[in-house]
Amino acid sequence: MIRLLALLLLLGAAPVPHVDVLIRGGSIHSGGTGAPIIGDVEIRGDRITYVGPSRGSRAARTIDAARKIVAPGFIDAHTHPDSYIRSADKAARINLPWLAQGVATIVIGNDGYGTPDVARDAARLRAGGIGTNVVPLVGFGAVRTRVLGQADRAPTPAELDAEKALVSRAMCEGAHGLSTGLFYAPQSFAKTDEVIAVAREAGRRGGLYDTHQRDESSYSIGLLASTREVIRIGREAAMPVHISHLKALGVDVHGQAPQLIAEIEAARRSGVDVTADQYPWNASGSSLDAALLPRWAVDGGYRALLARLADAATSVRIRAEMAENLRRRGGAGSLLLTSAGQSWTGRTLDAMAKAWRTDPIDAAIRIIRTPAARGTAPAGAAVASFNMADIDIDLIMRQPWVMTGSDGSDGHPRQYATFPRLYADYVQRRHVIDLATMIRRSSGAVADLYRLPQRGYLRAGYHADVVVIDPVRYAPRADYVHPRVPAAGVDALFVNGVLALADGKATGATAGRVLLRPRPADCPPR
Repeated sequence: MIRLLALLLLLGAAPVPHVDVLIRGGSIHSGGTGAPIIGDVEIRGDRITYVGPSRGSRAARTIDAARKIVAPGFIDAHTHPDSYIRSADKAARINLPWLAQGVATIVIGNDGYGTPDVARDAARLRAGGIGTNVVPLVGFGAVRTRVLGQADRAPTPAELDAEKALVSRAMCEGAHGLSTGLFYAPQSFAKTDEVIAVAREAGRRGGLYDTHQRDESSYSIGLLASTREVIRIGREAAMPVHISHLKALGVDVHGQAPQLIAEIEAARRSGVDVTADQYPWNASGSSLDAALLPRWAVDGGYRALLARLADAATSVRIRAEMAENLRRRGGAGSLLLTSAGQSWTGRTLDAMAKAWRTDPIDAAIRIIRTPAARGTAPAGAAVASFNMADIDIDLIMRQPWVMTGSDGSDGHPRQYATFPRLYADYVQRRHVIDLATMIRRSSGAVADLYRLPQRGYLRAGYHADVVVIDPVRYAPRADYVHPRVPAAGVDALFVNGVLALADGKATGATAGRVLLRPRPADCPPR
C-alpha cells in the first residue's frame, strides 16, 4: 500500500481519501443562506471532513443520498424532554421523539424551568447517556422558587441577591442564558424590575433572555404590552431577547400579528436584538390550571389553591374568572385533554362536562382537584388548546428572525411531529415558506443564536450532526388523538458522527453531548 501511494505521488495523482462515512450524491443544504448543491458529505470520527462535489472517496459506510435532502441535524430551540432524557430507562434516553424528526440538538430548561445546578445536571446527563445534544438554560422559575417558594410577593434585597447569585453561578457553569415563563405562577408574581435585575446576571456573561412572555393573549397586560415588556428587559439588561413560541393566542387577539411584528421590527431597528421561535400548530399545549385559573388563586401553590376552592365565597370568584378565561380560549370545545392514562384522555372539556352532566367550569375543577401522586399538582390536567388563527401563524412564520421550536411536551403531537409537519404542511402543501428557509431556521439560525461552536452547518471541520431525509416520505404521523407516534422519512441521522437513526429506526446510540457555554471571564475555573 505504501509503495502504491508513493507511485501515485510520483505520477502526480492524489490518493483517494478514505473516510468513515460517505453520504453520496444528495441535495446538500448547508444550513446557511446559499442554494443547495448536489454532492457528497464525508465524515471521519465526530467531524465533517468534506462537503462538495464527489471526489471518489472510499468509506467504511456509504449512504446513497441521490434524490434525498442532506442537511445539518436540526436544532430545536424550545423543548420539554424530561420524561425522555432523564428517564431511568436507557431506551427512553435516546430521545426518539426528536431523533425520528431529524433533530440532533435540543435547547432545554425553557419557560423558566431550567435548573440552576447546571454542572451537576450536565454530569448526570453525561453519565446516563443521551441520544441528542442538549443546550441548557437556567430558569427564572426554578431560581425564584428556590429563594421565595410559591409566594406572590417581591423579594427582599437579600433574596434578590440570592436569585442573582444563582443565575451568576449557573452561567459560570455553562448555561447559555436565562429563560422565563412569566405567564406561569410563581414567575407571574415577579415585577419587571425584578426580572431585569436577575437577567442582567446572564446578560453580562454573554447569555440571552429566552421567554414565554407574560401574556400572549388578553389575560393580564395584553399581547402587545407584554411584547414591549420583553423588549424593555432586553434593552435594560443589555442582552439579546428571544420570544418563545411567538403567537396571538385566543379570540381577543386574533389578527394582531401585524402589530406584534411591528413592535419587534421597531425594537430591532433601535438596536435591541430580538428573535423568536414558533411551532407549526394551531393548538398550544398547556394545562387546565394554567389556562383557566386566575394567578392569585395559585398563590402559595396547589394545596393553597385547593383550600380556596373549598371556601364558598372564594370559589365563586375563582369560577367567574375561570369562565372569562375559558371564553378567551374559545370555549370548552377548544380544550382537548391530553394527559395520559386518565378517563378523560383524548376528549374535550366540553365532552367531559356533558358526560359528567355538569358545566365546563365544574368539570375543569374536578380534573384540577385530582392530585398527582405527591399531592402538589393536578394529576391529569394537560391540554391542547385550539386558540390560534392561520392568518397569524403564517405571517409570523414568514419573518426572517423566526426559528423553529417545537415546545415539545408530553401529550401534544408537536413533541413527535413539529419538523415534519412544518415540511409537509407549510413547505410542501401550503407554500408558506420554502425548503431552504425551513432548513436554515431549523439549523444554522439556531446555532448562530446560541453561538454553538462548529454546529448547525455542513462545513468541513464542523461536528458531524447530519440528517438524510427522503423528501417523498418525510411526514408527521402523530396527531392530537395519537400524539406519540414517531415521524417517518428520516433515512439517517448522525449525532457527533455516530449513526443514531438508520432507515427510520433508532440504533440505540447515546452520542449526544451537553453543550455548555464557554466559561465567562469573571468566573472561577470549572
